[in-house]
Amino acid sequence: MSIGNIFGIAGTALNAQLVRMNATASNLANAGTAAGTEAEAFKAKRTVFKALVDDNLTNAGAPYVGGVKIDRMQDDASPIKPIFDPSHPLANAEGYIFPSNVNEVTEMVEMMASSRSYQNNVEVVNTAKQLMMRTLELTRS
Repeated sequence: MSIGNIFGIAGTALNAQLVRMNATASNLANAGTAAGTEAEAFKAKRTVFKALVDDNLTNAGAPYVGGVKIDRMQDDASPIKPIFDPSHPLANAEGYIFPSNVNEVTEMVEMMASSRSYQNNVEVVNTAKQLMMRTLELTRS
């Protein structure tokens, strides 16, 4: 494996975790929203990753076998629990509103996990860079 592959693979992971953090931030921003119907209610978004284990899976956006890419964004399947609040301006004819299905605790765990994964990949890049520098120092001696 060449040094370029190490940086490339870590770069695909950094990008994937950044998208995951952005999705989590969007979920948290919409946690308090409500709608008049279940179909209109905000549903938490989840990133689905795909490992690039074969040459035919790579493309210009993620050209490194061994890396990862975002396969798709998917709505969280958690049920939306209607709340009886007939005074709310978005309440339907029966007096129910439909809040988002975002769970703030789950989102904070997602944010911490994606942040930790991002940090780990930054460490991979830094370690590879330090090893390259040490190798150059050895060749100068």
